[in-house]
Amino acid sequence: MYFYRFEGMQTHHFNPHLSSATGPILEGETMYFRLVTKKAGTGAELHYHPNELFAFPLRGKVDSIVGKDRRIVQPGTLVHFPPFARHGFKATEDNDLVYLYIKDRTWTMIGAAADEALPDEAPSAVEVARAVAAGKYPGQKKDKTKSKAIINGLGTCYYTLAESLNAAPASAHCARQIEGSNIAFYLVESPAGRVSGEKKAAHENFIYVLDGALDAKVGSKKKRVKKGDVIHVPRGKAWQLTVAGNAPARYAGVHSTVRLEAYIDQHGAADNWRG
Repeated sequence: MYFYRFEGMQTHHFNPHLSSATGPILEGETMYFRLVTKKAGTGAELHYHPNELFAFPLRGKVDSIVGKDRRIVQPGTLVHFPPFARHGFKATEDNDLVYLYIKDRTWTMIGAAADEALPDEAPSAVEVARAVAAGKYPGQKKDKTKSKAIINGLGTCYYTLAESLNAAPASAHCARQIEGSNIAFYLVESPAGRVSGEKKAAHENFIYVLDGALDAKVGSKKKRVKKGDVIHVPRGKAWQLTVAGNAPARYAGVHSTVRLEAYIDQHGAADNWRG
């Protein structure tokens, strides 16, 4: 299956001891792709994980900290969390927060608090939920000296890709991309009739439609996708996107990198989050 909508999918709360984040999840060969919601005034405490993460707000504002760099982030700005970076991500008090959340599969969905050691193997989401239900803290013993969280030297992790997701579209095809070590994120604006794609996908892709409509084809499957639809393109599959109708389209996407693919090919993807 290559076409999805998050509405109606099962919602998960993976780290209740660390974060209020809830939402459905799509699991690719190399990446997790989620739509996350955090209620106003709630969010994630300072924590870290070995896998890379991108967050792209769609609605609401974020009180975000990466390393020591704290900012209020609005839709249109991408936040990059390098592997092991200490971070927190909280919805401001005025509105709920909804954002795209993309994490590589070198580790599971389970993180560690910033003041504790990272376990040798990530506990499953089921194990974490059982511990919380039993009144137990599911993490490691608190000890800042054993934390692997990186606080300094992370560089600037905030990238403004659009002034607003409600801004007027670009006059021409415009693609902006930020590439991390394992994942690349891109924001695309395209005029009506523009065709994009590959005869054989070099990387795994997830694409989320923000505005407009696309006639999408993955392999032999075709669908007209609109706002809120998700397209999954596995590595090696032919795919094509044509901006449908007379209006432009805007979409966000992510793809795996050669480095991530090499790791997954050699070591396999983390798969113990379910339990």
